[in-house]
Amino acid sequence: MGQHIVKIKSIEKVTHDVLQIVTDKPPAYTFVPGQATDVSINNTDWKDEKRPFTFTCLPEDNYIEFTIKTYPSHQSVTNQLLQLNKDDELILHDVFGDIAYKGEGVFIAGGAGVTPFISIFRYLQSKNETINNKLIFANKTKADIILEEEFKSLLGENFINVLSEEKVDGYANGYITEDFLQANICDLNKNFYVCGPPAMMDAIEKMLANLHVNKELIIKEAF
Repeated sequence: MGQHIVKIKSIEKVTHDVLQIVTDKPPAYTFVPGQATDVSINNTDWKDEKRPFTFTCLPEDNYIEFTIKTYPSHQSVTNQLLQLNKDDELILHDVFGDIAYKGEGVFIAGGAGVTPFISIFRYLQSKNETINNKLIFANKTKADIILEEEFKSLLGENFINVLSEEKVDGYANGYITEDFLQANICDLNKNFYVCGPPAMMDAIEKMLANLHVNKELIIKEAF
């Protein structure tokens, strides 16, 4: 697809460190829910610094949306995004990504690794097909949960949160373990969608292997 310069239509925080950025949509620009693109900032200092961000809108929307975890203490692209305003410009590059919806299953995400699932669940909602899917979402604290209310609305009791650094009534405390997966998954013959930090993904894959989940049912994307 090459490069596309897009103008920011809106930019706002959805958690203390997560931005939602909405831009114009280039003509004939297409993607599959779950996919991403490399993004850079259209100015002299940062236009060559590309970072991968997942689309969180739907392919048929007339805009592009990204939901991006920022790291204010780093001198990085995400820190620069915090300085941007409406009408500033981004550069979008080619579309890529290995996660795509292949049928009902369990989605397991860590932190910003949930972003590929946002577009997928919004797509499923548009088709009234969310009901038999489950999301297990691991974060440090409740304040870190991205789009918590939307996921609650979409999934109800099939939205399960795990907090590693905070105890909150109604939320699991600790880490995702093999026992936790066994207790919260009824059918090990469905698809498993996994996205998060590499160490977490490796651990989840080992747990699923120990639970005799068919490797072909595991769909993953490092984040």
